[in-house]
Amino acid sequence: MTALTTEEILRGLAENARAPYGAARNARAETLAAAAEAGGDRELFRRALDGLIDAYEWSAERTKMVVPFARLLQEYDRDPSAFLDHEVHGLFWRFKWVAGRIVESPEIPLAAVERWLTDMERRYRLAGYSERAVRQAEFHLADATGDEARMDRAAAAWTAAARDRMSDCHACEINTQGWYWARKGDDAKAIGIWEPVLSGGKSCMEEPHRVLAHSLLPLVRLGRLDEARSHHLRGYRMARGKDSLLRSVGRHIEFCALTGNESRGLEILAEHAAHLGPLTDVESQMEFAGGVLVLLRRLAELGHGDRPAVPYQGTGHTVDELYVRLSADATAIAARFDARNGSPHVSEELTERIGRQPLVDVLPLGVRSAGLPAATAPVGVRPPAATGASAPAATDGPDFAALVEQARTARRKGHPSADALWARVGELAEAGAELPDHAVSADLLEFRATTAARAGAEQARGLFAEAAAAQRAAGQHARAAYALLGIAGAAAQSGGETGEIRHLLAVAAEAARALDEADPVRARRIAVAELTTLQIESYLRGRETPEEERQPVDAHLATGLEDFVAALDSGVRTDAEDVADIVAEAELALARMALTTGDLVQAEPLLTSAAHRCLTAERPWEAVEPLSLRARVLAARNDMEGAEALARAALGHAAELTDPEEHAAVRLTLAEILLHRTGGADEAAAHALDAAHWLDQAGRTATGGARARLLLARAYAEADRTAEAAEVLQSALPDLVEHGEQEAVEARRMLGGLLSRLYDQRAAAEQYLLAAETAKGWDDPRPQASLAHSAAEALSGAGLREQSRSAYGRALELWQRAGDNPVGEVRVLRSLAWLTVDGGASDEEHGQARALMEQALAVLEGSEEPELRYERAQTWQQLAALLEDSLNEDEDEDEYGDGDGEDEDGGDAPNQAPELAAAVRAEIAALLDRAAATYATLGGDALRERFQCAVRAAWTEHALGRAQDGISRMTALVADLRELEGAEATEFARQAEQVRERLG
Repeated sequence: MTALTTEEILRGLAENARAPYGAARNARAETLAAAAEAGGDRELFRRALDGLIDAYEWSAERTKMVVPFARLLQEYDRDPSAFLDHEVHGLFWRFKWVAGRIVESPEIPLAAVERWLTDMERRYRLAGYSERAVRQAEFHLADATGDEARMDRAAAAWTAAARDRMSDCHACEINTQGWYWARKGDDAKAIGIWEPVLSGGKSCMEEPHRVLAHSLLPLVRLGRLDEARSHHLRGYRMARGKDSLLRSVGRHIEFCALTGNESRGLEILAEHAAHLGPLTDVESQMEFAGGVLVLLRRLAELGHGDRPAVPYQGTGHTVDELYVRLSADATAIAARFDARNGSPHVSEELTERIGRQPLVDVLPLGVRSAGLPAATAPVGVRPPAATGASAPAATDGPDFAALVEQARTARRKGHPSADALWARVGELAEAGAELPDHAVSADLLEFRATTAARAGAEQARGLFAEAAAAQRAAGQHARAAYALLGIAGAAAQSGGETGEIRHLLAVAAEAARALDEADPVRARRIAVAELTTLQIESYLRGRETPEEERQPVDAHLATGLEDFVAALDSGVRTDAEDVADIVAEAELALARMALTTGDLVQAEPLLTSAAHRCLTAERPWEAVEPLSLRARVLAARNDMEGAEALARAALGHAAELTDPEEHAAVRLTLAEILLHRTGGADEAAAHALDAAHWLDQAGRTATGGARARLLLARAYAEADRTAEAAEVLQSALPDLVEHGEQEAVEARRMLGGLLSRLYDQRAAAEQYLLAAETAKGWDDPRPQASLAHSAAEALSGAGLREQSRSAYGRALELWQRAGDNPVGEVRVLRSLAWLTVDGGASDEEHGQARALMEQALAVLEGSEEPELRYERAQTWQQLAALLEDSLNEDEDEDEYGDGDGEDEDGGDAPNQAPELAAAVRAEIAALLDRAAATYATLGGDALRERFQCAVRAAWTEHALGRAQDGISRMTALVADLRELEGAEATEFARQAEQVRERLG
């Protein structure tokens, strides 16, 4: 292999310095260092060693830096005078890194570590540095060996010593100092110390990444669950995929395992499965494995020990198998440290960590995570009992009788708890409890039939028939009438014959009417039969009507429902008070039909009445839906205050609901309304988070759950919690793209915006381009144009000039095709102009850029709308900036040119540069004048832009040798600004006076 030249090594070092950290960068750095050493250039060799040490420090091979640093130290000891000041500083700075890496290397004897620390202290003292960094290194050594007393002394000396150029950055020091107190069990003090980093006041290359991970369990233990959730979403996004942050990734996995988010933990583990094998940095390997082992142990306890986990070095493993393998690896590493340290400290810490128990049952995180499959409890592991209930046992006597009566009362009131109570009765009956009366068996048959019907089970009809017979035999004729109605409903649900279904409805209605008039529920049975008949008849008509002839609303059903309500309200029927909730159900159905056609005026009074009837009937849980729907109606009318009040009332009445989808619906309504109120985003996020959790529980993760997460992401974004919003939306994106093109495009557009705000421009561009591709076939080109425009901006921000130019070109073509968005067209043209001269440009390229600006002005010519006048002024202002940019480049070329004053033929070159520059500056001033005058017509909305143009024009006059003209401009501007009201105008007037003084 040919030896690399000095130039090739220098170029390689520069390229490698820009490469992502990891194994590839390390390998390249090793090659370059070897080549530099072979070349004999000592300065180049030192640079290469610096690059190699830096590469190792930010990777999973940190401990490998010890050898190159020793070489670098030898170079310094051989000839300190050869090192420049910045090289000496870098050498002493990296000394701290190596002190840590030696502690993390179990193969280095403790005596050697102590000698290194002593040498570090000597060198720092001779160099005049504080002992702060030395005591911090001693602190890490004491922690590694379990010497608590020495660690406390070192911590005190470290914090007492003065900060200087060798002190770690504030963020890194805060990380370790907070961890020290968390390790001592003082979580509150740890969080307080970490606060400057957690709040964003202090940061560095690996902070707040590490502090966010450290803070997770302390926050949960303190009960600050919202913050713990936020720190996980923010922190994992920062740590994901970074080799040097494997320990932090392990802490995120452990956090998931201890907060009921085991499936999320598995997903994180899958993303980092490549790091499960042996690593050069064995302490990182052990720390990462420790977090994984907490998860695997928890999965095994939940009965998932036999399910596939993730591969280990390419070989598939179950949870149990992976636990055994990783446990052996981690404990072996711990044993190596213990042997080096002469104590069992590391093994004891690892054992304690792996055995940690859950801190909460479930902490909803908001992100989409595939649920774990049904588990089979392993031998010797007893599944935890459900909250508030013990395993069913045979119960006789009054307790069981009271439970049955409670279930019947709840059923009679329509209370949401009825199902759970009957399920409990069934469990006890199967366990051998003595039934208090013969009707219980019939009641249980009815409950089984109802449950089967809700699930769409085929056996529902047969079960209802058995229940009807059993209820008649038990003398419960009203319940038998209900079961007969259930038979008709089940027949319709299973696609029975129309004639048969109508016959079954008639039989059920007749059974209700045949009840003894003294029966207190006769009125209800008749009303329910009538309402059910109306609804099933509508279904049958729809089934009989060709699809192309079906209407959005069944007019026959609407008329029937109106007559039903009117009969009860007009006195024709005397049982209205007993069936208020059934009338409310009819009104709610009518309201839904009105909302389907967009008739808010008709819907609102129906919803108001339905809610009132439910509340009057002491069935507040049934008022939840009409209240929520009315809240949406008021929101559509922009009565946000009234809408919020109704949505809150609905949420208050939802406390007794048991259906997870109903809980989710009322929370989503309130969340959407709150997003329209200033300062409502954080509360909206809390409700959207709860809704997503409820929908997950209902098995609706991919549908309603995805939409809840979209709303949650919107709320987070509105609250400036951008990283959390992006993490949530990315997790839901695979589901959202299956919801249709419109939802897929909007989700990707939103995600692109979030990623752009997080400065991940390449990823943002990818989302915009994918969304644009989806919208490609739409009749309206504007959505695709907007997406292509956004993609171009993101690509430009990512430094991908050619791809950006292509995307801008596509956006321009689409805006021109749409023909109704001159603003979009003009902004693309201006962006293309700047892209043309980005990074330095020739005269020809400046000419092309100017032509694009002039094309933009042509699009706006003759437009007098305020928005278009603003864009015209913007274009003049930017054209002036473009011309000024070209002048600056020409002056740079003169400064660094050969300066011989001759042309290529050796003759004298006419000196036209000053005249040309003066002409360009005159044009710049004229353009700025036009822009400022136009901004002035737009009032306060463009005051800043007007000020900028006036100041720039004044300095341009100064550059032309006309300082007095510039002063006159500022004098006129000050006078104009003083006539305006407002703090902004006052501040600009003050600044204009300062410019005037400087011009003089």
